Amino acid sequence: MGTIFIFTAVILRIISNPLANVFQKQLAARGNHPLLINFLTYFLLAILTIPIIAKTHWGALPVAFWIFAFLDGLTGALGNGLLIKALQKGDLSVLGPVNAYKSVVAIITGIFILGEIPGIWGIFGILMIILGSYFVLDTTDEKFSWRLFKNRAIQYRIGAMFLTAIEAVFIKKIIELTSAELSFASWCWTGAFFSLILLPAYKIRLRHELPRLSNLALGKYALLVLSIGTMQITTVYAFKHMQVGYALSLFQLSIIASVLLGYRVFREEDIMKKLLGSVIMIIGSVIIIILGS
Repeated sequence: MGTIFIFTAVILRIISNPLANVFQKQLAARGNHPLLINFLTYFLLAILTIPIIAKTHWGALPVAFWIFAFLDGLTGALGNGLLIKALQKGDLSVLGPVNAYKSVVAIITGIFILGEIPGIWGIFGILMIILGSYFVLDTTDEKFSWRLFKNRAIQYRIGAMFLTAIEAVFIKKIIELTSAELSFASWCWTGAFFSLILLPAYKIRLRHELPRLSNLALGKYALLVLSIGTMQITTVYAFKHMQVGYALSLFQLSIIASVLLGYRVFREEDIMKKLLGSVIMIIGSVIIIILGS
């Protein structure tokens, strides 16, 4: 039964992530500021976790919990804010596959910080991801070149990728220190707190923005909260029962859904080339995690 639950959690995570990106992109396209979308998502989810908060004995929690909860909320709020900003400016079918570079980031970071030199399979996996990204990124106006890094959407997506990769480690630490339930609740509340702090910096006033939300926008927010909630709950569950690296590798399957949804919902082009590149990048990620370790 445990294996079935883990399998189900991974499948739900793979589906819910790109769906959340669709709703984020739709809301941003209708004039909702990315930071407002970010805050309302965290805040509405936080309200739903009040029962978990109410039964928690806060005085018994270790100091390390508060440190990692703080870091988790900060990296999560910034990372998700950058992701929504990227979706506002770029194609979902391009930005989704870029996330596969998480494995490359982890290996390069490990070389300089941990002294971990990748083996032959690790290097092969990196080359597979780069090859796959060639097909995906070659569909952009800048093509697969250094000019691509001047693209604002790509810059925001890369920043989000770095921050959410670090966030995953903090989530795992909180689970180890407390529980999966409290990890989810703390993620919601600290994310809402840091998202709220960011609003004044961009002169976003809730008392002005909230009354302007249409019924259609409220419906999209409800679907977004459902998608993000499902994504985070299944992420926490997977992290509790699996190594973070293996879980992140499996989550890369969502890039296929990102490409298909980008084509279906937003009529993005070059679908076959992006699908080919996505499959190659997924294979590279799996090789790095399973054979390159």
